[in-house]
Amino acid sequence: MKLHRISMTINREYEQVDVPANLTLLQMLRDKLAFTGTKNGCMAGECGACTVILNGEPVNSCMVLAVECDEAEVLTVEGLAKDHVLDPIQQAIIKHGGVQCGFCTPGVLISARALLDRNPDPKEDEIREALVGNLCRCTGYIRIVDAVQEAASRQRAALA
Repeated sequence: MKLHRISMTINREYEQVDVPANLTLLQMLRDKLAFTGTKNGCMAGECGACTVILNGEPVNSCMVLAVECDEAEVLTVEGLAKDHVLDPIQQAIIKHGGVQCGFCTPGVLISARALLDRNPDPKEDEIREALVGNLCRCTGYIRIVDAVQEAASRQRAALA
């Protein structure tokens, strides 16, 4: 099978990868680059476990071909922390106990980060809407929503 060389920035690092035309972004991240925080849940774009930020927008990486990402910028859950300091959303999820089994957590964190990047002061209904594509069978979302609200508050305070 013919391989295509793509170049992209993943978690603020430049990467070049040779990929077949049918490889998904999810498969490339996990199998070729070892970013295993991005989870393979349904491979149908339904569960949100594979959510990454692609060029500033949250996407289900199982629904995007890697070759479509040439010259793109991707943020995975591994890229949220900077200089070994957790992102405010990661800190808040831990504090509020928004993690139980943890399978959905990477996608939830990425969806929440994308929301906070575009709206630093989301209301509860906006948070719930931003997380609608992330299925969680353990927490019931209350702790997750509380965590996003606290992360938004921390983020606003840090910018003030």
